[in-house]
Amino acid sequence: MNAAGPPVAGGAAAEYRIEDLAHASGATVRTIRAYQDRGLLPAPERRGRANVYRDAHLARLRQIADLLGRGYTLASIKELLEAWDTGRGLGGVLGLVAEVHGPWTDERAARVTRAELAAKFGGRPDDEAVAEAVELGILERIPGRDDEFLVPSPQELAVAAELHAAGVPLSAISGHLRELRGQVERIAARFLEFTTEHVFARYLGHRPPTDADAAGAASMVRRLRPLAQQTVDAELARAMRTFATRQLTQHLAADGPPPSRPTPHVPVPTALPVTLPVGTISAVENLVGRDNVEAFIAAAAEREVQTRTLNAITSSHVIT
Repeated sequence: MNAAGPPVAGGAAAEYRIEDLAHASGATVRTIRAYQDRGLLPAPERRGRANVYRDAHLARLRQIADLLGRGYTLASIKELLEAWDTGRGLGGVLGLVAEVHGPWTDERAARVTRAELAAKFGGRPDDEAVAEAVELGILERIPGRDDEFLVPSPQELAVAAELHAAGVPLSAISGHLRELRGQVERIAARFLEFTTEHVFARYLGHRPPTDADAAGAASMVRRLRPLAQQTVDAELARAMRTFATRQLTQHLAADGPPPSRPTPHVPVPTALPVTLPVGTISAVENLVGRDNVEAFIAAAAEREVQTRTLNAITSSHVIT
């Protein structure tokens, strides 16, 4: 088998012309030459007037393509490959790359047809809403299938369907998602800054990391991965309870006699000293804090007065 033909089969080492290497790897001839110029790909063997490439070149091209697909730049890929070539190993680094690039949730993607989407969202097709969902990544187009989409997060799509069923317009849902996504991305960035400073700095303090350090960092990613979601879930539940309770209280406190109807004057002593049980004071203090006890009791008393006044007005107009 000579360098001018396709790769050899059987026990002999495969040899490739640059065109054959391009076909086998999926790269273009121009890309292969650019990788050689940048030092990413070893020089081929010169045989007469022909350049001969081997399986090692093919494996290297596939490594480069994999790392590019994971978001690495050519400069960082060169550092990783140099570490491999100098004997420091690439297995741990690739393991770390795979760990970070892998799924960060147990949720599995699903598929949905256009007809199913229409059924979930009011029964009528909405091409504009579908296009916006694709832009947001809620739906992903499937090559060759115009009537079917990949759904990376079925839960997210289900939430949108429930909101729409509750009367929320699709435009409001997508706008809310854009705003929410920006806030969540800031939380994720802060969590990564925090863990990098306090955890991963000892593993990744030098570039490229050793094989052992990269393997250790990959193990730590597996341990810490669920913590981000658990922390956000717990804090979101706490915040939702706090703000929902506050908002409900404000709405209820806003109830009362319509402003256009004057409230009958009910004389109430304004300076009457009142002694409350110690247990009541302690309960209120635990609820609103020591500095807010007086204001809380005053508001509660005023609320009670308003309620009794309304009851009195209602009772006086009951026909017996």
